[in-house]
Amino acid sequence: MNKKLIGSMFLAMTLLWAAQAQSEETESAESSQEAASSPQEAASSSQEAAPSSEETAAPKAAESLPSGLGWRVVRVLEIGSSGKFVHMVLVDLNKEMDKTVYSAAINQICGKATEFCRIRFWTQERSIPEKVTPTAEQLKQQKAEFLFNKAAGIRQTTWSCAVNPDKTQCVKY
Repeated sequence: MNKKLIGSMFLAMTLLWAAQAQSEETESAESSQEAASSPQEAASSSQEAAPSSEETAAPKAAESLPSGLGWRVVRVLEIGSSGKFVHMVLVDLNKEMDKTVYSAAINQICGKATEFCRIRFWTQERSIPEKVTPTAEQLKQQKAEFLFNKAAGIRQTTWSCAVNPDKTQCVKY
């Protein structure tokens, strides 16, 4: 019983630490971007012709996807027309075994979710599906999956055996 409690407390502390580190990194990146822009750059950019709304829609969508140290969301796909989404996340290959990277992504993407949140993780961008349901080959390349579904009472992370070599705690997708 004590081992489970200590393990749970360690996981909670790790998640909190990862979230704090992520927020500090984001704040420092934002402040350095603000310092780098000058009034001359702002004036020259305002004089340029404004791009059409079609040209600006794609970059804004890409920029608004969450990312963090060692991971980034590649795409977000809706499950049918349910209003529920699957976040397809790319983890840096050199961070594949670092579970704090996955925890930071889960915390940032699903931290405020009250009903449903699903994240699937890969280390190769070419393996990330363009549809909600991955092919068998894409599924073999998946590294982890997080699912929170309040209605079903589910909150779990499953790991591929490449990330968690303990055969009693990993899944061969």
